[in-house]
Amino acid sequence: MAVEIVYETHSLTEDNEKGIATGWLPGRLSDQGRRFAVELGARRRDTDLAAVFVSDLHRAVETAQIAFAETMIPIRQDPRLRECNYGELNGSPVTVLAAQRARHIDDPFPGGQSYRQVIHATCDFLRELAADWDGSRVLVIAHSANKWALDCLLTGVAIEDLVDAPFRWKEGWCYTLPAHWPEHGPRPQKAEPGGPSR
Repeated sequence: MAVEIVYETHSLTEDNEKGIATGWLPGRLSDQGRRFAVELGARRRDTDLAAVFVSDLHRAVETAQIAFAETMIPIRQDPRLRECNYGELNGSPVTVLAAQRARHIDDPFPGGQSYRQVIHATCDFLRELAADWDGSRVLVIAHSANKWALDCLLTGVAIEDLVDAPFRWKEGWCYTLPAHWPEHGPRPQKAEPGGPSR
């Protein structure tokens, strides 16, 4: 069988509205974000979810708690679903961070981590998910870097093709996680020099 993963980003935050890259800082939902979290719950709570897996950063936990208040769906926090740690750039303007992303695919942000490290953490999460939740439908609430990691690991897109592309939000994405996930996961793709990856 397989695990069906429905992926949603955390809801709109005060930092999002100010153009701030929160990174590993906790963050807090804005008034509009709290309304969006209620809408997320309305569209997902009656869709046979076995569990909700969420980043342990405050803005993601707040999203899940609002969305699934008064339901019996278990919410499980997991630090492997955290946003990329931008180190010294946590809390910096998005415009400053965006200019740095491609340089930190493999080299960690000063005092932080690389996007490749986020992919490896997500891969470890998927290995456990495949072993423990085969045949289930689960919701994951996390961040943009985790969405890119899922694209790399489950659809074969190279991270080099994602970090500088515009992030287009929508009401969730769906992925299929094979039941027989390799112990270390598939090897993430790298873009071919001079052209996009497959």
